Amino acid sequence: MQNFPGVGVSPGRVIGTIRQMPKPISEPPAGEQLPAGTTPEEATAALKAASQAVHDELKARAAHATGDGKAVLEATALMAKDTMLIKGAAKLVARGTSAERAIWESGSSVSEMLHNLGGYMAERATDVLDVRARIVAELRGVPAPGIPASNTPFILVAEDLAPADTATLDPNKVLALVTAGGGPQSHTAIIARSLGLPAVVAAVGVDELPDGTEVYLDGAAGAVTSEPDEPLRAAAEAWAATASLLAEFSGTGATADGHLVPLLANVGGGKDAEAAAKLGAQGVGLFRTEFCFLERDTEPSVEEQALAYKKVFDAFPGKKVVLRTLDAGADKPLPFLTDSTEPNPALGVRGYRTDFTTPGVLDRQLEAIALAEKQSEADVWVMAPMISTAEEAARFASMCADAGIKTPGVMVEVPSAALTAEAILREVGFASLGTNDLTQYAMAADRQLGPLANLNTPWQPAVLRLVGLTVEGSRAEGNNKPVGVCGEAAADPALAVVLTGLGVATLSMTARSLAAVAAVLKTVTLSEAQQLAKLALSAPSATEARAWVREKLPVLEELGL
Repeated sequence: MQNFPGVGVSPGRVIGTIRQMPKPISEPPAGEQLPAGTTPEEATAALKAASQAVHDELKARAAHATGDGKAVLEATALMAKDTMLIKGAAKLVARGTSAERAIWESGSSVSEMLHNLGGYMAERATDVLDVRARIVAELRGVPAPGIPASNTPFILVAEDLAPADTATLDPNKVLALVTAGGGPQSHTAIIARSLGLPAVVAAVGVDELPDGTEVYLDGAAGAVTSEPDEPLRAAAEAWAATASLLAEFSGTGATADGHLVPLLANVGGGKDAEAAAKLGAQGVGLFRTEFCFLERDTEPSVEEQALAYKKVFDAFPGKKVVLRTLDAGADKPLPFLTDSTEPNPALGVRGYRTDFTTPGVLDRQLEAIALAEKQSEADVWVMAPMISTAEEAARFASMCADAGIKTPGVMVEVPSAALTAEAILREVGFASLGTNDLTQYAMAADRQLGPLANLNTPWQPAVLRLVGLTVEGSRAEGNNKPVGVCGEAAADPALAVVLTGLGVATLSMTARSLAAVAAVLKTVTLSEAQQLAKLALSAPSATEARAWVREKLPVLEELGL
């Protein structure tokens, strides 16, 4: 047996044979020139046609996807027509470089630039390399790399997965995912959780295993073992037997002593909301409205937006739907709203801040939300992303009031918002912790980088202290405002217990995680959850915080979580 320790990002214990992602498109030879008889104008035209073809293919795939997958495909489609990428290649073609070599070199330059910017823009670096390979394949007239075809289910292994591939995985064929690179908040991790696929990332060396190797994967422990022995086979069989217990959520999140912890869903549109409602979600804790804006050169009208929002509201009549206003910028650039020349977009004009550079877009979105709310029965709450100060919170609350929105709130994802939560929550009605960004900003760790995976986890005691400070601020004199969590941390059943112990009022997650979180929550009392929260806060590291808490929750081992 060979062990490949990694970072577990989606629970489950499975045994299966692996299929490696096909080798990437080969690099065009350095110095490759235009073929004899081909003019630079003809090569540039072919390059643009290939770029358009890749864009159209990704857009077509997006039309059949939903939620996170749809957003990833649409964002990658935009990258296929990125002006900087295509112009850079066209300049090289004009000097006599072949179209294939030109797009390869331009892609390398753009990817390196994005990677050096760090943060959200570094996440797009992988997208550029994926798009580059697809354009080269189109120019060569060969298939682009993708998920291997198979008549039988398999465990997919790769150095890393391109977002466009991850977004269209077939969970009926792919038993589990494992990558040698990536981090706990990478595209691969987020999509795996949304599909309910067991997954491990940052398992160095696993991409060297030959096709057909049988492996055991534990998506909770972050373990991959080749040629598993009988005890591991028994563990996989036991998980298969108990997994059915995690298939249904009763519709009430609560601790063993009856302390209610509403379990909500993260959604991106009407189809997601309908699916979440069928799985028992008690409402929506994060409606990502930017999905309505992606792949648009112009701002959607108030009426178009209202129609899209109403589809989500209608899935939850009489229940809470927390809508996040447009989180554009950084990894989600929009032609009519964001500045692609920012030197450090992760720390630049994104989210709520776009209203300072492009006023009017947020006002019109709030108008559309109010219009949709009037036509539905949902209890609509509205929060702004990237709020950093009490002054910003007060201004957003005033904008909501002008639009007729009753319950304004803020996302707490910037450390300053957690540190000044008392002042911020005097201005608004609630807060929701975006643990993905809060962790990335607090630890100064790019969430896409495998080597930083151990830093970029919400189990970091520093991040948990920021959560605790936010809750303390919400309970200060004159506040008494609810604080929820809508980041990926809420989908971790052990961490959900800790968050409950810290005083978080609601937990929002991918709908597939609702049953597992509910099953673990009902095994502890509120007092026990509070003691586990204290234990996690006292740990000297994220690794020990997680291990100490999990040791006190034997149900996790029983359920394979």
